[in-house]
Amino acid sequence: MRIVAGRHRGRLIDAPEGNDIRPTSDRVRESVFNILEHRDWGPGGLSVVTGARVLDGFCGTGALGLEALSRGGAHVTFMDKSRVALALCRQNLDSLGERSAADVLQGDCLKPVCPAEAYGLVLLDPPYKAGLAAPALTALRDAGWIAPGAICVVETEAGTDPEFDDTFEKLDTRKYGAAKVHFLRNEHITP
Repeated sequence: MRIVAGRHRGRLIDAPEGNDIRPTSDRVRESVFNILEHRDWGPGGLSVVTGARVLDGFCGTGALGLEALSRGGAHVTFMDKSRVALALCRQNLDSLGERSAADVLQGDCLKPVCPAEAYGLVLLDPPYKAGLAAPALTALRDAGWIAPGAICVVETEAGTDPEFDDTFEKLDTRKYGAAKVHFLRNEHITP
């Protein structure tokens, strides 16, 4: 696996063998980030990625968050329950020299702790066939991780259509082989 574009373009990302951690493929990452950079979903019609505080939930290898850093994201928090995944994510951050722009947090996206501040771009790639996409997105929003107006990108198995909370506006959906990617905007206004 490689970083697709940006300042780390072409750099390798370590990924484990086996099926315990399923990183988002280079092709899907390229498509997702092209959409994020060229749609007018950001402030003033700018890229959603540039300067963003990014949450990479169910981060695994960190491929999505590392791609965001490479393409101009300001800071990424990588969250996963797996110590193996987080160790691999740290290793990838170290090899790219990006530790100062990142936090690595062992945590559960279904029962998240409250963050210091909300994030403008949320990337979620939960395990397929587990039904975690919609509940995790709602739990993260309710805990304060997702800013009002934030763009959320959720990868699921191609044959699934999660029922996201009505406060998430559906912007786009794309299918890439075995993966389906949902682009949403958080329309929930915090009281």
